[in-house]
Amino acid sequence: MNNDNDMTNLRILAAAATATALWACTPKQAADTGFDYTADRFADIEVLRYQVPDFDSLSVNQKALIYYLTEAALWGRDILWDQNCSANLPLRHALENIYTTYNGDRESADFKAFEQYMKQVWFGNGIHHHYSMDKFAPSFSKEFFAEQLNRTGVTADEQAELMKVVFDPTYLAKRVNQADNADLVATSACNFYGPGLTQDEVEAYYAALKDSADPTPVSYGLNSRLVKDENGKVAEQVYRIGGLYSAAIEKIVENLEKAKPYAENDAQRDIIEKLIEYYTTGSLKTFDDYSIAWAEDTASQVDFINGFIESYGDPLGMTGSWESIVNFKNIPASRRTETLSANAQWFEDNSPVDPAFRKDEVKGVSAKVITAAILAGDAYPATPIGINLPNANWIRAAHGSKSVTLENITQAYDAANHGSGFDEEFVIDEPTRKLMADYLFITDNLHTDLHECLGHGSGRLMPGVDPDALKAHGSTLEETRADLFALYYLADPKLLEIGLLDNPDAYKAEYYKYILNGLMTQLNRIEPGKDIEEAHMRNRALIARWAYEHGKDANVIELVSRDGKTYVQINDYEALRRLFGELLAEVQRIRSTGDYEAGRALVEQYAVKVDPALHKEVLDRYARLNLAPYRGFVNPVYTPVMDGDSITDVKVSYGEGYADQMLRYSRDYSALK
Repeated sequence: MNNDNDMTNLRILAAAATATALWACTPKQAADTGFDYTADRFADIEVLRYQVPDFDSLSVNQKALIYYLTEAALWGRDILWDQNCSANLPLRHALENIYTTYNGDRESADFKAFEQYMKQVWFGNGIHHHYSMDKFAPSFSKEFFAEQLNRTGVTADEQAELMKVVFDPTYLAKRVNQADNADLVATSACNFYGPGLTQDEVEAYYAALKDSADPTPVSYGLNSRLVKDENGKVAEQVYRIGGLYSAAIEKIVENLEKAKPYAENDAQRDIIEKLIEYYTTGSLKTFDDYSIAWAEDTASQVDFINGFIESYGDPLGMTGSWESIVNFKNIPASRRTETLSANAQWFEDNSPVDPAFRKDEVKGVSAKVITAAILAGDAYPATPIGINLPNANWIRAAHGSKSVTLENITQAYDAANHGSGFDEEFVIDEPTRKLMADYLFITDNLHTDLHECLGHGSGRLMPGVDPDALKAHGSTLEETRADLFALYYLADPKLLEIGLLDNPDAYKAEYYKYILNGLMTQLNRIEPGKDIEEAHMRNRALIARWAYEHGKDANVIELVSRDGKTYVQINDYEALRRLFGELLAEVQRIRSTGDYEAGRALVEQYAVKVDPALHKEVLDRYARLNLAPYRGFVNPVYTPVMDGDSITDVKVSYGEGYADQMLRYSRDYSALK
């Protein structure tokens, strides 16, 4: 999954004629509609709106299907909040009660600080920052908060706990701890593991379940919380109806049942039925059956993901955070991803990795550009711009995978970025800015397509290698592998041959942006004195820093100083591509053989530490631009038009504000108390 929604990922406006040939509209065309993209701005966050183009052109049945799938998506919200930290839901209820009943001075310093803190908690789906994983620090007073808790009737015991949650920086300090040589389970505040468990106990529990000879292993731990029972024995609490999170899952299933009659075909109806069975039984084998059916359905225009999917929120990379995205295919824009899919075997056969680690036969790779209709759970408010699923390696190998690029989301980013001043501040010269203005939107989208469509699905594990062998570093190295695959092939003449680019130098726009981001500008997301924590940020740093260090003798990449400012200068783009190929070969070897120590060494050497002087410079330069380093979205609102019990139409509107949406979701979709 590609979560690169970085402010520095500008995709500056595409002026080239190629843009209109390959995409439904350019960012400039989107911006010219007069749509108000900005919904809110606070702390280090800007909240945007996104449009759902062509929704009105869908059939009534398709609209009804989307409506009930969006309802199923919204009912999963509380699951993610509780997964992120056990303190999240009680605190959210308290914050919202204070906010909605407060009758004092709403312009006072304490209230304004309280409001900002609440908005941060909403955006993080809990008390921790969605990227740094650090706990938010309040700037309102303890006295103010205690007074409001008293006013709203919170009991003394509850008050004591909430005061500790909010004001004690050492309590539940980090949602996901990735520090080397730490007990990642005991030191992480996420709620995937019960009190008293250690990393060694968790790893031993799952190691005992796995059979290295099983060619079709289930994704152990994907949909469960691990705890110690009353006898001190490690046990799983499964997420299912009748199990953990039952009340919310029942609501999800209720709306999946309502969606089922509107399925576009029998295959899609079967997919919904398998998902319902999975939620009912908790069976990971049923989840695999569902995943295979979902990956093989390429006929349906409306599509969705719904469930416990990505494991970035688990320090050990086992348990899936709940998420959902409902979407429909952007048919004109999907021509480029379909072209990549059709050539998947060529890309695999010509990869720079050891032939032993390539797939002999690439099966079932499908890709499309989609229009997101709703974002939910771990995909909301911050969302990925690309997805490749299923995650199980054996399913990818035997049945293929499905990749999507969320183009209405990238267009919203692009439109909001217009005129930001970023490129004038950080890009080294006018020729490079011109190249990026002409080709970054195109190449950035192609990078996402290659990353999701081919990168994640490339390569193979050697027989007997545990898919979880890379442990805590698995997510970073998997994103590194997919990014390197995309970067390497973005410069290949094959993309000109198959008509996806019209200029052999176009790839340089993405290369420059990527190295600039990895070496410098993503540091805007890091607090002074902190390490890089998030998997995608570590991935980008690893690639950029490795290429910089290994290209030093040939001066491939240079950091130059002009007027007291540091700039990235790429002196040899062809050599940089060769470096990407060398690193891809090594990362694929690590992945294919399960070489944990080599993977750990790469991550710890290149992906974690921050140069404090360069960091301060980047922060100072960003501050002058007044740009929010993080962005996310509010969702559109879907209103069904009813004739008795039948939906005759669904209307979409975009005017709901950030606070209004968060409060409505808490009011209308709270199943867990």
